[in-house]
Amino acid sequence: MIGCKPSTTPMIPRAHLHQDNNNPFDDPPAYRRLIGRLIYLTNTRPDITFCVNQLAQFMACPTSFHHTAAMKVLRYLKATPALGLFFPTHSVVQLKAYSDSDWASCPDTRRSVSGYCIYLGKSLVSWKSKKQRTVSRSSYEAEYRALTLTTCHITWLNYILEDLQYKHFMPTLLYCDNQSAIYLASNPVFHERTKHIEIHCHTIKEKCSQGLIKLLPILTHLQLADALTKTLGPAIYKNIHTKLGLLSICAPTCVGRGIKIK
Repeated sequence: MIGCKPSTTPMIPRAHLHQDNNNPFDDPPAYRRLIGRLIYLTNTRPDITFCVNQLAQFMACPTSFHHTAAMKVLRYLKATPALGLFFPTHSVVQLKAYSDSDWASCPDTRRSVSGYCIYLGKSLVSWKSKKQRTVSRSSYEAEYRALTLTTCHITWLNYILEDLQYKHFMPTLLYCDNQSAIYLASNPVFHERTKHIEIHCHTIKEKCSQGLIKLLPILTHLQLADALTKTLGPAIYKNIHTKLGLLSICAPTCVGRGIKIK
């Protein structure tokens, strides 16, 4: 893929991979090796976390369509070879998190996708994209499951800070773009529509009462965790790179050589 055409996005915008009826890929072990390398790369490239998570779900029986989607990720990496996480030396040491979900996005199981990114000051230190274990019956239920996943990880990070003998007094700012989820966290009045997610509601409410987190609203177009729950357009990807803490240490190899980015 050294001579491939670069791509501005790792996946087609708003595309959802599924178990299709295309021809099975003729070399499944090669597909698994490629996905394994991409999983390793997500340790420093949060921008490909969602698409790699999607591709890894078809390692048992990959098709030619899944292989083509994996090749697009390589084309995206060709366009951004020097992109990596930047950790500034001076910033306020406070945890800040963004939580989001994409409701019923899996065409095969109708399960939602949870995504979060957590910052320590201005540095992105933790991120995840994961399919939820059960089917959510509403969008705010999916958001609450994502909030619970994020809150559990925030709790774990606070334990790490304590082990490092750093007393973290300020609450973690947790941003969510679902008003229903935020309202339910502030006013946990349970009824038939919310009884099945009562445990998740109590988890968020308890951490808010303890002062561990502070739940705040955020506009959808400012939600950084969007990149971990769905594919986005080229303009949004370019805008979100710096917000995720990704910077290029040098100019991409394709610039100035007459290679058209498609």
